[in-house]
Amino acid sequence: MKKLYLNTGGFDTIFNDLKDSFNGKLITDNKEYTLVIKSKWAKGTITGVCFENKMSHLTFDLVLNCDVSLSIESSQSAPILFAYCENGSLTHSFGVSGEKKSLAKNQTGILSNTSLINSILSFESHKHIQFSLIGIPTAYSLEDESKEVISQLKGKFRNESGNYIYIASENYKVAEKWRELKTIPQQGIVRNLVKKIILKEIIALEIAQHSYNYIKTFDHFLNLAIKPINEIKRISHMNLSEVIYAAGLAGRNYLPRIFKEKYHLSYKPFNQKLVS
Repeated sequence: MKKLYLNTGGFDTIFNDLKDSFNGKLITDNKEYTLVIKSKWAKGTITGVCFENKMSHLTFDLVLNCDVSLSIESSQSAPILFAYCENGSLTHSFGVSGEKKSLAKNQTGILSNTSLINSILSFESHKHIQFSLIGIPTAYSLEDESKEVISQLKGKFRNESGNYIYIASENYKVAEKWRELKTIPQQGIVRNLVKKIILKEIIALEIAQHSYNYIKTFDHFLNLAIKPINEIKRISHMNLSEVIYAAGLAGRNYLPRIFKEKYHLSYKPFNQKLVS
């Protein structure tokens, strides 16, 4: 197994460490980094960009020739990481002997680690892996306009233990935004501006899903019961869970719990009989 260490400090340091570890060729252009790898360790690319507010984006598109573990540095100022697995799978644990959780194809995850134990990402050899990380800084100055947002993120995605991880089911809207991110036609400064906007949209969708903001959607569909029957027939080919899931607002496994907490009812009969 090849063991790598990711220092969450400067972007130059991160990419130069990865270049040395994989014996790759590093190209920089307008604050975008591209590491081209064709060595005994792996084949593929690692790309990234760091914005002026220190928000960062890393994309790994590799076929590894051996099992690899990537240790991500932990600290009180470590960024909150939003992950998306486009292809293949990876596992995460806090420390080498910690509980392992898998991030599979089309799943998203949120990671925060302020403990003394590093986060470990593990990848299997000879399997194509495509995954991305968005890093949101958690340190700010008193004059920083984003300090309120950062404070909210820290409140949502940190806990007393310092080890926080959340893995969600496939979210269509989030996946769509990740695909949009890969096909930005613009170049140069405009490209980075567009990329920054899309990254912020992805984070907003993740926060909405995680925060149960989609509970408002249930109110809309419950109110259909008192609307004309032809309005109900308009969506009669779908049940409640399919409608919510297609909207990209929640995974199916969360619907029964949220429905019961909000309305103190079992949503299963309602889900089955919505169109009857």
